[in-house]
Amino acid sequence: MADARPHFSFARAYAIALKEFVQMRRDRLTFAMIVGIPIAQVLLFGFVINTDPKGLPTAIVDYDRTQLTRSIVHTLANTGYFAIVAAPRDSDAADALLARGEIQFAVVFPSDFSRRLIRGERPSLLIAADATDPAATSNALAALAQAGSNALSHDLVGPLANLAPQDPPFVLDVQRRYNPEGVTQYNIVPGLLAVILQLTMVMMTAFAITRERERGTYEGLLATPVLPLEVMAGKISPYIVVGLVQSAIILLAARYLFDVPMQGSLALLGAAMMLYVAALLGLGYAISTMAANQLQAMQMTFFFFLPTMLLSGFMFPFRGMPQWAQWLGELFPATHFLRIVRGILLKGNGGADIVSHVWPIALFMAAVTALAMWRYRQTLD
Repeated sequence: MADARPHFSFARAYAIALKEFVQMRRDRLTFAMIVGIPIAQVLLFGFVINTDPKGLPTAIVDYDRTQLTRSIVHTLANTGYFAIVAAPRDSDAADALLARGEIQFAVVFPSDFSRRLIRGERPSLLIAADATDPAATSNALAALAQAGSNALSHDLVGPLANLAPQDPPFVLDVQRRYNPEGVTQYNIVPGLLAVILQLTMVMMTAFAITRERERGTYEGLLATPVLPLEVMAGKISPYIVVGLVQSAIILLAARYLFDVPMQGSLALLGAAMMLYVAALLGLGYAISTMAANQLQAMQMTFFFFLPTMLLSGFMFPFRGMPQWAQWLGELFPATHFLRIVRGILLKGNGGADIVSHVWPIALFMAAVTALAMWRYRQTLD
């Protein structure tokens, strides 16, 4: 009796494959993701990732103002690691810049620095570093010893030549502020608050409208006498509670599992976190109005998540990226919330210190909310 089972046919397999290619071409969003994600990965990983950041913003407080102190400043700048961007009037102003994250280093020359150096007393030169991200400062601090040895090679000549053999003729007093032991968890664990909230809030909300479409209940939602803003508020409200629960879990783990210091106000952190969660939920809702199904919603979510992970400063030093990447990174709310949460927990920042990072998040929230409302009205039409 002949075998009734059909044999494999290359013609039928070819027809099915051709159908899949046609379907892929029609699904333009998926096709764009297939092409766009590898291009984005190559560009971001190739150009953005830099574990040896240079040109780090540095403030100089020079109470001495002599030729010797100017020579040391020029030597620091010539290393490539220190970019002199400010000359505050005193060390308190420099500390404020350091707390707000506007500078990475503060160099303070005491008023009797040159006089003591000429006497051979080896005065101290204070180097205060923002060590909340140890990877951003480690190489620069390592370059200080060599810079200190060569800083005054052209100045210690003639009557001062006897000071030249000393290595160096002054003492580098390096203070690693906010994370003196360079504990990596102090930098990573607070950052997880921004990353985990972004992934879950955006993804869950992105499925809000697409789930309605796939279940066939979207038409009934459109027929109800509700405003677009009311629909949006109702859809995202449950996820606000989810975000609060997740945040509490992360903060408890940070405090009791990883012993992360919490120097600032948790109430202030909670207020900033609510704004951040609202911005993420608005983004997720905007994605849900543009995606045709849950697969597209997930693709768009990850397309946003990938550059955020690399450009926000969570995984790699923000100041190590090229300038164009830093400009792009400033657009993401996670970049600013990372600075807020690390500033509050590790530095004890107050409201005045974080306001420069609050308004970009609020602006992002307003933009994505407006986009979501516009897309929802387009659907109604």
